[in-house]
Amino acid sequence: MDVAPTAADRRSACLAALAQGPGRFHEPRRADCPWCGSPRLRVLLRSTDLLQRKPGTFTLDQCAACAHLFQNPRLTPEGRDFYRGDPHLYGAHQGLGGPLADRLLGTRPGDRRHLARALALRALDEPECWLDVGTGAARFPDLARRVLPYTAFDGLDQGRGVEEAVRSGRVEEGHRGSFPALAHRLAGRYDAVSMFHHLAGSPDPREELKAARLALRPGGHLMIEATDPECRFARLLGKWWPCYAQPRHLHLMPLAGLRAELTRLGFTVVAVDRRTPHVPADLTGALALVVNGRLPQGDVPWRARPAPLLRRGLRRAGWWASVPPLALAHALDRLLSPLLTRTGFGNAYRVIARRDAG
Repeated sequence: MDVAPTAADRRSACLAALAQGPGRFHEPRRADCPWCGSPRLRVLLRSTDLLQRKPGTFTLDQCAACAHLFQNPRLTPEGRDFYRGDPHLYGAHQGLGGPLADRLLGTRPGDRRHLARALALRALDEPECWLDVGTGAARFPDLARRVLPYTAFDGLDQGRGVEEAVRSGRVEEGHRGSFPALAHRLAGRYDAVSMFHHLAGSPDPREELKAARLALRPGGHLMIEATDPECRFARLLGKWWPCYAQPRHLHLMPLAGLRAELTRLGFTVVAVDRRTPHVPADLTGALALVVNGRLPQGDVPWRARPAPLLRRGLRRAGWWASVPPLALAHALDRLLSPLLTRTGFGNAYRVIARRDAG
């Protein structure tokens, strides 16, 4: 049985990792675009870790040829592990992080959104077996059964949640590890593969798409939901746009680039939706990040000394004081959502592509 590390263990591990400076977590900087190979790059933004406030500065570059956005220099595997959210750190009293961040930043889809995903594919096909990549605790497969009762759902993820999902019956089979590494073992097993906001955190989205093609049978469908970097909120909010999610997002792909790559790999795009996948949380998330950056930092293991009681009390009071403006921002997000998704402010898109034969 896995034992949760103690606070002292986490502090010791974080301080040891930071001893050589946060620069150790970065690969060498690229001189060309990882998507099209063009050397025409420009710095789009520089940001710190606005969510957890771990040390380090991160740069998003944009390719002038294909508009692909990517973290440059990219985090190493060790860096991605270090900056991944720590579920032990955050409770409601700590402020922005863990489950609270999921709610405020819109990264935890509601049941209705999960069901809409299943219905979108059911309109085209009723798959016999479906693999959900990046499934986490398998909330999507668990709910999708309501509208696809004869579909067998499997899950794949690098975290322990997929193992618990098997034990609880949310998925029939769970695969733990990297999708590209496991793809040959899963070749030709599935009628449907889904990736919901999975590609942004992948070191190589192309390899994920190749793995999906390998796992699908001819005629099977791949469903992708991804952050839309062409969203007008990106320009309006700058680094405070929560969907940039630095340093956890490594790639943000324009829709045209993804469609072209799917076609090259032997898929036919059969449906595109830039409205339904929108998560109405841009204003709420931006405000929450600003508040989080202005308040004293809580008791976190990457600081040498535990936070004093006064600092923790001020942080707690600050979050309580921010509830009314956050509630107003949330109301605006939801009220304006129908208009925003019609005027270029939708923050996500959905693509469904059919795997061609051969």
